[in-house]
Formats: sequence, C-alpha cells, structure tokens
Amino acid sequence: MHATTVAVDLAKSVFQIAVADDQWRIIETQRLTRSQFERWFINRSVGLVIMEACGSAHHWARWLGSLGIKVRLLPAQYVRAYVRRNKTDATDAAALLEAARASDLRPVRVKSVEQQALQGLHRIRSLWMGPRTSRINALRGFCREFGIAIPVGARTGIETMGRILADPQSAVPDLIRHTASQLLEEIRLLEARIAQVERQLSMAAQQNPACTLLLSVLGIGLLTATAMVAATSGDVTHFADARHFSSWFGLTPREYSSGGSRYLGRISKKGDRYLRMLLTHGARSVLRAAKVAQGAGKEIQGVRRWALEVQGRSNHNKATCALANKLARICYATLRDHKLFDEAARLNRKENRQSFVMPH
Repeated sequence: MHATTVAVDLAKSVFQIAVADDQWRIIETQRLTRSQFERWFINRSVGLVIMEACGSAHHWARWLGSLGIKVRLLPAQYVRAYVRRNKTDATDAAALLEAARASDLRPVRVKSVEQQALQGLHRIRSLWMGPRTSRINALRGFCREFGIAIPVGARTGIETMGRILADPQSAVPDLIRHTASQLLEEIRLLEARIAQVERQLSMAAQQNPACTLLLSVLGIGLLTATAMVAATSGDVTHFADARHFSSWFGLTPREYSSGGSRYLGRISKKGDRYLRMLLTHGARSVLRAAKVAQGAGKEIQGVRRWALEVQGRSNHNKATCALANKLARICYATLRDHKLFDEAARLNRKENRQSFVMPH
C-alpha cells in the first residue's frame, strides 16, 4: 500500500494514525501500540507524516527521517482549532490533516539530539533554582522572626545566615539551629549543582560557533546564548526577517484592530517564556549599566543611548521590553550574517550614511 500522507496523534504507549490519499481523504485509521507503530512505518511506503510538536515528537521525527520519510511538526496550540466535535484521538489525527493544508501555518523545525540535551540542561538548572530561592527566603523569614535582619542579595544573605547559625551566642534558638543549618547545607548543595550545570553550558558554548557570535552582543550572556542556540540551532534562515524573529519571542505588541481603528497593547507574550525572560533580564542589565554610566558623566552611544531615550519618554518597563526586542533583532542579524557584533563599526556606517549627500 502507498500512502501519501499519515497523521499521527502521539501518546506514551498508544498511537492513533489516520492515512489520507492524495486528495486528503481519510482512507484508513489505526490504533497502534509502540511496537506496532514502529513496524507499521517500516513495512509501509509513506510520503509525509504530520504530528503535533509535543512530547517525544522530535524523537519520532528524527526516527522517521532516518527511514527517509518527510516529517512536518505543527504547533499544537494552532492544531486545536481544527478539532471538530468531541476531542478524541481519532479527531485529533483528523485535525492534523486539516491543519496541514493551511498555507499560513508554519511548521516547527525538528530539533537535533544536541539541541534537546542543551535545553534539558537549562530545564534542570531552572528546576534547581526554584528550590534554592524558596529555601533562602524561608531562612530569611526564620531569622526575621527572631529579630535578625538579613541583607539583600542571595550571596550576601547566605554568608550572613551561615555566620549567624554558626554562632552559639546568636538569637537563633538551639531548638531550630541544627535543622536550619541543614537547610543551609541544602542550599549550598543546590548551588554546587547549579554551578556544575553552568560549567557544562560554558563548555558547550566554547565548542559552538553560533554561541560565540551571540556572546558578542551586549546583554547576551552564557544562558541566553546557549538557550537561543538550543531553540534555533543557530540557523535563523527560516525567519523572514528580524521582526518575525522578535515576534517569535512574544516581544512585539499585541494588536486589537478593526476597520480604521488600530490599538497596540502590551507585548503578546507568545513563544518560549524562558527565552523571553532571559532577553528581558539582559535588557534590564544593559539599561541599568547605561543609567549608571550616565550618572557618572560618561559618554553613551548606540543601543544604550537609544534605550535611555525610550525610558525618558515612556517608563522603565516599556524601555526594557523595547530593548529586549532590539536585542533579539540584533541576535538575528548576527546569526544571519555570521559576524561578531561590532557596535562601533555599525555606528560608523550609520554616520557615513547620514552624512552622504547625493550629487545633483
């Protein structure tokens, strides 16, 4: 049997498939186990497989690709609109066939094993950062109840709490001192594990040319560079331009328009929340450094000056989002051109363009 297109609704152990002919009509449906699913594709001639970009989708896409089968991953949130009537595995598979026919629905690129491993390191680090923060805050609260004020800052706070718990003359009761010390040891263990993950990310960044390019952009550090490479593999050719790239992070205004009325609201917050958070933190860092330099009377040029001008006519948060958007667009240009970011050279080119006068 020669099937043109097969839609697959993925699950952990049960896979629903819908086989369509060249007219996109469903001619066969199957409900298969994991082993049956693998044998089915090995014994059939399939031209295209359509799946949602969900858990395990990239693994199966790589496996099907090794069999010479073309795979198209569709964003799950957009496929949902094509589900008719009740939601079942069969209707989900049929919805995939309908969604695949939409010309404006862009497929998701299949991630490599290295990309997913890099993303996994970031997820593990985030999972450890949460308990670390909650335990630091808990120790701060305990100390405050006994009249001890802990200074601001995680590093300073941990050092201060360590000295207080080690001092038998402090105001911390003996009843809680030993248990609080164990909580402090747990914080230090989490920090050691987080530092180990960051060392692994640093080693991966040194071996990746795309990370080297991104690290040349101001406001882009180790975490942002490696996370962006994990999401895009360092190839941005499938984005139409820098504006599409920044909107992919959800850093463009959300639009409410009808007729001749147009309203641009807050940022859309679509896309990867983690990457958007990293870009926003990088923008806050650049904006703060520019503000400090301005207070010291230093000359400020380029992106820093632009960000301060935006902050002057709006507010700090709007300037941060605008700068995060600009940083994303700079990252796009850096990856597209395969050149290190050189702000001084860019400013010189801009000044030369502005001073150029066309002859009569």
